Amino acid sequence: MKLSQDLSLSQAADFLGCTYVGPAEFRISGINEIHRVEPGDLTFVDIEKYYRKALDSPATIILINKEVEPPAGKVLLISDDPFRDFNRLTEWLRPANSLEVEGKPRLGHGTKISLRATFGTDVSVGDRSEIGAGAVIGSHVRIGAHCFIHPNVTIYDHSVIGDHVTINAGTVIGGEAFYFKTRPDRRDKMLSKGRVVIHDHVDIGSNCTIDRGVTADTTIGAWTKLDNLIQIGHDTIIGQRCLIASQVGVAGCVNIEDDVILWGQVGVVKDLTIGKGAVLMGKTGVMSSLEGGKTYLGMIASDIRSVLRETASIKKLPELLRWWEQEKRK
Repeated sequence: MKLSQDLSLSQAADFLGCTYVGPAEFRISGINEIHRVEPGDLTFVDIEKYYRKALDSPATIILINKEVEPPAGKVLLISDDPFRDFNRLTEWLRPANSLEVEGKPRLGHGTKISLRATFGTDVSVGDRSEIGAGAVIGSHVRIGAHCFIHPNVTIYDHSVIGDHVTINAGTVIGGEAFYFKTRPDRRDKMLSKGRVVIHDHVDIGSNCTIDRGVTADTTIGAWTKLDNLIQIGHDTIIGQRCLIASQVGVAGCVNIEDDVILWGQVGVVKDLTIGKGAVLMGKTGVMSSLEGGKTYLGMIASDIRSVLRETASIKKLPELLRWWEQEKRK
């Protein structure tokens, strides 16, 4: 999440009521969760085994629960609860809109809007787009030209939809991230202040859910096509021309490169990369990053040729056992 205006280190410390290590006027230009940080960003860490990852990341401002020696060019904010204070900062910088807010969208030429569609404030809809009955469009949403937003689609605040995009009935764009911190007596929710960005010529089926980023963007690349009943987690980046079939589940912070195909019921765990042109057969489970240009199969994804050889070998086991018994009798 890039800030509309830079924040100084001392301003952030004053707001949080915490101390800092570094020049008071050190500039903060963004705030992001660790998986999507860039230079100038503030990120947080509250578990010692991850200190090094945060300190060595591209982030230059680290919200941390212990004073350590920062790397050259980086500064610290010292907090007794970085998770809590990261939430406080993001809510301060991008406060949530009321659910009761209603506004009138800015419409392009030839746009058709159902009387039963509702809009938040600061919404624009491009030329010749159509929005169906029961659609709910949040505040600060941009919808491009020649789009079809079918009945009962929900698009949350700050989402960006490109041109020639079709979103079928019942789909939810921009729901909250599934991200919690376990406390002794509860689970605290990470506030979701990021966006969903959908590029041109994307088709999304019915009853899909695409979660917004925690502070960055969940992104769907141009010409990518999603079937029905698909879940895409927060901060995931899907490249161009991908095909994703029904009942696929993708966790947060996944990088899916261009031209990837995920067939039905593929499951992908968080924070990994699927390389360009990879094909994952139905029900494949992805537990680690996969090289591009290959086809994969299996509950734990393996190269399909290896899986087929293993399957063929298993079928030969009865014959091999009979042979072994005969050999033992000789």
